[in-house]
Amino acid sequence: MRLNDLRDNQGARKKPICVGRGIGCGKGKTCGRGVKGQKARTGVAIKGFEGGQMPLIRRLPKRGFKNIFAKDYAEINIGRLQKAIDAKRVDIKSAIDAKVLMDNGIVGFAKDGVRLIAKGALTSKIEITVAGASKAAIAAVEKAGGKVTIA
Repeated sequence: MRLNDLRDNQGARKKPICVGRGIGCGKGKTCGRGVKGQKARTGVAIKGFEGGQMPLIRRLPKRGFKNIFAKDYAEINIGRLQKAIDAKRVDIKSAIDAKVLMDNGIVGFAKDGVRLIAKGALTSKIEITVAGASKAAIAAVEKAGGKVTIA
C-alpha cells in the first residue's frame, strides 16, 4: 500500500445538497422550505416559543439539584472479577488496579476510578487497588485471603 493509494471508504463522504440554483435542480426557488411563513425564514424556534405566554418549562416547578462535586465511579462486582480471573484475563500474581481492569476490558471506562461491589463470590486471593469499595466487598476479599487498598 502506498500513500497515493489511500481513499475514503465508499459512502464515507456525502456531497451537500446544492440549493437555490433554479427550478431545474429540484431544490431551487424555495430551497425545499415550502412557501412563506415562519418556517421558511431563518432563526426559527417554534418548539420553544408559545406565542408570548409563559412557556411550559417555566410554568412547572423545579425540584432537586445536580451535585457538581459527585464522583462517578465505574463499578465492578467481585463475581465478575472472579469470572475474569477464571478466564485468565487477569493475573492474580501481580497487583490489580483500574489500569489493569481497563486494559483487559473488564471495566469500560474508569471515570473517577473503580468501585468494588460485593455481588457474587470471590475464591481467589487477590491484591486490588480501587478508588472505593463496599464494606461487604472488602470483607469478601479478605475472607478469600486477599487485600483491598483504597487509593
